[in-house]
Amino acid sequence: MYKLRGHHLFCLLGYRGMGYSEEYVENMTRIHQKLRENPQIKVQLVKGPDQLCEKYPNSGEYHCLDENIYERDAVILQRIGLEIGQVIKWEEIESHIRRSVVPTDIQTVCETCSWRSYGVCEEGVQDIIEGKGLREVK
Repeated sequence: MYKLRGHHLFCLLGYRGMGYSEEYVENMTRIHQKLRENPQIKVQLVKGPDQLCEKYPNSGEYHCLDENIYERDAVILQRIGLEIGQVIKWEEIESHIRRSVVPTDIQTVCETCSWRSYGVCEEGVQDIIEGKGLREVK
């Protein structure tokens, strides 16, 4: 079982192998790949730093404790109808996303995210809507 915070549910949709550091990318790729290969894996939704934050580089301000990130977590969980503490299969998270999110939601929900400009998260949402699951990271 993985422990993930709200906004990382969207980050995983748009993940294409880019990240904050080599260690972060390796961790994110591993988790992304496991969820892609086995969408029955359970995820516990947590408040605050999660298993992806564990590998965030220690280079100044710790982004994972920023109040704006907590707000983004809450907005995303509310949007897809999930709650902190809930344990749910990844495929069920995808189902919630499919029912309650459209690609353009990324522009407002993730407005302050530095990765938003790449457009990959919108593509990831569209893939989920089309039932394709997470994209392969090459």
